[in-house]
Amino acid sequence: MNMGRSGLAGAFLAIAAICTGAPASAQMDLSGKWRPQLHEDFPERIPGPELVDYVGLPINDSARMFADSWDPARLTLPEHQCRVHTAPYIHRGPHNLRISEVRDPATQILTEIRLYISTYEQTRVIYMDGRPHPNDLVPHTWMGFSTGQWDGDMLKVHTTHLKQNWIRRNGLPQSDAAEMEEVFIRNGDMMTHMWTLKDPVYLTEPLTKNENYLLNPRVEGQAAWTYPCVAVVEVPREQGDVPHYLPGQNQNMDELYKRWNISHEAFRGGAATMYPEWFKTHGVAERTR
Repeated sequence: MNMGRSGLAGAFLAIAAICTGAPASAQMDLSGKWRPQLHEDFPERIPGPELVDYVGLPINDSARMFADSWDPARLTLPEHQCRVHTAPYIHRGPHNLRISEVRDPATQILTEIRLYISTYEQTRVIYMDGRPHPNDLVPHTWMGFSTGQWDGDMLKVHTTHLKQNWIRRNGLPQSDAAEMEEVFIRNGDMMTHMWTLKDPVYLTEPLTKNENYLLNPRVEGQAAWTYPCVAVVEVPREQGDVPHYLPGQNQNMDELYKRWNISHEAFRGGAATMYPEWFKTHGVAERTR
């Protein structure tokens, strides 16, 4: 069948209209200035978790022993004063969050999503161009290496190459073998950030947390975007002295469960303590009369 010039031109215009009129997949614009809503897990996120409180976390014996030896005075060491939270934890604290897009200047295709986090002045780069994750020999960083893809209006992110840090700010560790899966979901002026951490070194099951953000276009006049931190000698010590507890010497072990009347076993954590059913038979300690 022979098609004339007018027929070819009509077919071309029809195909062009289809290609340009409907995007390949929906993409929600996450750009803007956001501030976290701190109502979820507030005592853990702002005042800070109590010492030796591991309840609700799927930790193993190695993580438990690591945290039992942790002394909060370690944060007074100059090398710890300005230590950055890694990507799985940094969204849990007070901060300003600015999200922006990077697009190819020629095609306007989205290549990166950038998250500037005011606490510790960190920039997370989420690569959207389909590149693979590097091999294990590539250096690990505080924010790790992140790639993203759209699932409808939901941004899904996979992060590897994280430095060692913690999963709760009372010494419970996160290893440098951990990987994180995230989703960002925007609904008008609200955005939900949900993340799941898998750590073969310190966790027996995946750990999932989430935070909510509120769009805050007037943030420039309310809080600083910089986080100046200069390490100083807060407590004079002998060189090489690191505050710690030897096994069995942590004096905080009994204080917590006596004050809250929750069993010592519950505060020791583990996957079972993530579920309400466990507390029906294990949660409450017998009061000392």
